[in-house]
Amino acid sequence: MLEEVERWLSDRSWSVHDRPLHQLLAAKQRTGQTVSVVLPALDEEETVGEIVAVIRRELVERVPLVDEVLVIDSGSTDRTSEVAAAAGARVVHRDAILPRIPAVPGKGEVLWRSLLVAAGDVICFVDADLREFSADFVTGIVGPLLTEPDVQLVKAMYDRPLAGSAGQGGRVTELMARPLLNMHWPQLAGFVQPLGGEYAARRSLLERLPFPVGYGVELGMLVDALHLVGLDALAQVDVGVRKHRHQDGQALGRMAAAIYRTAQLRLARGHLVRPSLTQFERGVTGFEPRTYAVDTEERPPMTEITEYARRRVA
Repeated sequence: MLEEVERWLSDRSWSVHDRPLHQLLAAKQRTGQTVSVVLPALDEEETVGEIVAVIRRELVERVPLVDEVLVIDSGSTDRTSEVAAAAGARVVHRDAILPRIPAVPGKGEVLWRSLLVAAGDVICFVDADLREFSADFVTGIVGPLLTEPDVQLVKAMYDRPLAGSAGQGGRVTELMARPLLNMHWPQLAGFVQPLGGEYAARRSLLERLPFPVGYGVELGMLVDALHLVGLDALAQVDVGVRKHRHQDGQALGRMAAAIYRTAQLRLARGHLVRPSLTQFERGVTGFEPRTYAVDTEERPPMTEITEYARRRVA
C-alpha cells in the first residue's frame, strides 16, 4: 500500500505552477468545458467580497476561465449577501433551492444544493472565510480537470499557519481525519489536506455522490469518490498558503465528532442511532455540560432528485 501511495504522490500531486494560465485557457477552449466557482457562506461579510472580486477580476474579466461565480448564503445575519453581490457574484439563498425538501444546517447541505443552481461542467468549491486570497486557489485545482481527462476530483494542498503560532493549523485533520484515513482507507493517506474546503470536481462525479450535511462532507466525498472512480481519478495541487479564521477548541470537537461519524457510517452501514457529544464550559457554579447533536443525515446523490433530472433534460 505504501508503494501505491508513493506512486500516486508522484503521478497525481502537482504545483499550481505546473499548468500556466494560457495552457488552461487553451484546454478549456478545446474541450468546451464550463467552470463554476461556488462559495458556501454564512456570516462572512468581512472576507467574501474580496474573494469574489479577485476571481471576477483575474479569471472572468482579465481571462475567460471562470464562467460564473456563485455564493450560496446559508442564512447569514450580516451583510454577506449584499457584499457578495456588490463584488459581482450571483447570490442564491440556500432555502430558495429545492424548497420542497426543508434545509438543515450544515456546510454539506449547501454544497449539495448548489449542484441545482450552478451551471458548470466543472464545479470549484472555495470557502468564504479565506484571507489574502489568490486566484491560484482556483486555477490550481481546476487545471487538472481541464487538462487531464482521467482526473475527476482535485483537492488543494497548502501551508496552513495557525494564528499567533509558528505551527500548522488543521488540528482536526491531524487528530481525527488523518488517523482515520490511514487506518481504514490507506490509499487516501497521500492527501495533504483531506478536509480542506477548496477542491474541484466534475459534475458527472458530484451528482453521483451522497453528501453528508455537515462537517463530514469533505471526508465523505473523498472516501466515496475513491470507491466510485478509483485513486488515480483523484489528485491534489499545491497552491501555496491558506489563511482563514480558526475555530475554538470546542467547535473543533464538534467537527471531529461529525467527521468520525461520517467515517463510521462508511465503515458499517446500519444501527443509525443519532449520537450526541457532550462538552463542558465553566459557569458560575463550576463546569456545566453542553450537549450537541452530531450530524448524521446525508443527502442522496443528486441524480436521484427529480428536479435535478428535469433540469439536466432541459
